[in-house]
Amino acid sequence: MEKSASRGTAIGAVNWIEKKAALDELLMQADKLSVQPMDQGFEAEVRMIRADIGSFVLKVWNRSSKPDIRFQYRLLDTLSERGLSVSSPVGWGIDENGNQVLLTSFDGTPIRKVNERKLADLAGILSSIHRIRVEELEDRGLQLPKYEMIHYFFPGIDDHPDLARLAMTLVQRMPIRQDRIIHGDFHLANLLEDNGRYTVIDWTNGQLGDARYDFAWALTLLRIYASDRNAARFRAAYLLDNEISREELEAFGALACLRWLLLHRGSGVPAGPTTMKRVKSLIAGNPFLAGMAAGI
Repeated sequence: MEKSASRGTAIGAVNWIEKKAALDELLMQADKLSVQPMDQGFEAEVRMIRADIGSFVLKVWNRSSKPDIRFQYRLLDTLSERGLSVSSPVGWGIDENGNQVLLTSFDGTPIRKVNERKLADLAGILSSIHRIRVEELEDRGLQLPKYEMIHYFFPGIDDHPDLARLAMTLVQRMPIRQDRIIHGDFHLANLLEDNGRYTVIDWTNGQLGDARYDFAWALTLLRIYASDRNAARFRAAYLLDNEISREELEAFGALACLRWLLLHRGSGVPAGPTTMKRVKSLIAGNPFLAGMAAGI
């Protein structure tokens, strides 16, 4: 059911720290804007703003998550200037309640259906992200953050000794590289489409990281929520331009499964009646997780 729209918005009450010319136009007609709530994420409130000059997305981090929105704004600005498939940033600032706010272009709706061609396009987009020269971004004054992988992507894993033990064994066997820009959460809900054009959103986890893990997470989510057939298409398309050994695929696939299990224990991932069956099948087929399926 369509959500009802309201008139007006609080963008005039935001202390905009960095902004584009389009935001000045919006501020001049603030009382004429149409504001509509959108599907909400775990970390922020999201609204669509419609104006004569176009549609925009306003994201307000008014929950526990407090990412670096200044970095997100500058990352999007740099990537969009390079022609990558990301939203165009319009402005970022702080609202009257002290929450960080980001305004971007509106770029369509989440992908609901996939086919071989679409999956090849999405694999190409992820590949293009991973193949960006980090030095080029640094030359533009953008310093990508770097985090310890287990601490960042597996928060609270020490409270789950069964998962922690396996994760540490995997990173010791397959040392982590932090030499590529990664998205950190590349999946269909973070991919928008509009008349054949695709856009990658939600760069909260953008950082210097390991492209093999970034790909493995995307592939694992396709296997869980789409199908093995579609995941195989995505995998084949990505591997055409990126060399990853079978052992690497299995090791990072195992890490992706462990992350999903950790998030699942904290109710941080969607799960339907057949989801756990799929996850158990993935685990049973991964040599690094042999014997674990029976215990979950």
